[in-house]
Amino acid sequence: MDDENPGALHVGRAGAADWAALAAIDAVAAAGDRARRDSIPRWCERGVVLLARDSSGPLGYSVLEYSFFEQGFVTMLTVAPHARRRGVGAHLLVAAEAACSTEKLFTSTNVSNHPMQRLLRRAGWLPVGLLHGLDEGDPELFYLRPNTRPHAAGS
Repeated sequence: MDDENPGALHVGRAGAADWAALAAIDAVAAAGDRARRDSIPRWCERGVVLLARDSSGPLGYSVLEYSFFEQGFVTMLTVAPHARRRGVGAHLLVAAEAACSTEKLFTSTNVSNHPMQRLLRRAGWLPVGLLHGLDEGDPELFYLRPNTRPHAAGS
């Protein structure tokens, strides 16, 4: 933690022991969603969770995986209800971009998730597709983070 600014936000990798704290701040898991609650420890054990915290504790997390056509994909991004509208989601997106080892980084969100869509637009992500059939009556919007990394010589 930052001794000069104890409220400073820090983002780093979550460890296996962090799963219970993450489940407690995840509104979906805390509401009893078994699939989400089962996914959190698995993500933590695999080392794919970026955790945002300040001196009060965990505020949000994102999951960065590479199972989407072998490209970076932010599978999950959630912020504790009490920490929303404070820039936590934006910090997690920047951390995911920095941690991503592929040239492309994607994410998706439901059409009904207007706060996530606003966050992605403000962060400069581009809408790249729409998929029906995952959640009945609530299509999934896919986004791509514009490539801001310099290309390696010869690429």
